Order: sequence, then C-alpha cells, then structure tokens
Amino acid sequence: MKRSISVSANAEKLSATEMYLEQKNTTLAAELEKYVEQLYQKNVPQNVRDFIDMTSAKKPARKPKAAALSQSGNQAEG
Repeated sequence: MKRSISVSANAEKLSATEMYLEQKNTTLAAELEKYVEQLYQKNVPQNVRDFIDMTSAKKPARKPKAAALSQSGNQAEG
C-alpha cells in the first residue's frame, strides 16, 4: 500500500528544480521516490525490511466482491 505525503517548498526553488530535472529526463516525484527508498534502506534495520518483504509477498490478491459473488452463484447452479 502506498501513502502520500505533502511537503512545503519555496515556489521559485521548486519551479527551478522541476525545470532542471526535466532537462535530465526525470521528475521531482521520481527523484523523491528514490530518496524515500534511500532513507528507508539507511534507517530501517535489515531484519525489519526482511519482515516487511516477507509479509507483503504473502498477501494474496483479493478478488473483487462482484466477481466472488458471481463465482459462488455459478457454483450453486452447476
């Protein structure tokens, strides 16, 4: 699951940063995502990162409720 964060910045500095990042074929959002990952790697202990990776890998994909209901209805008919 992803969450959003909000950061305040000087408008002129932000605009200049976006302009120069565009020249490097990247975006502010892409660079911030990289930096958040670096912060995570630097600050969260390896055993905790491993646990998060294991628990997120085990989560089964959920079926939409409408699909689940139609499948159970089809099984009752058959």
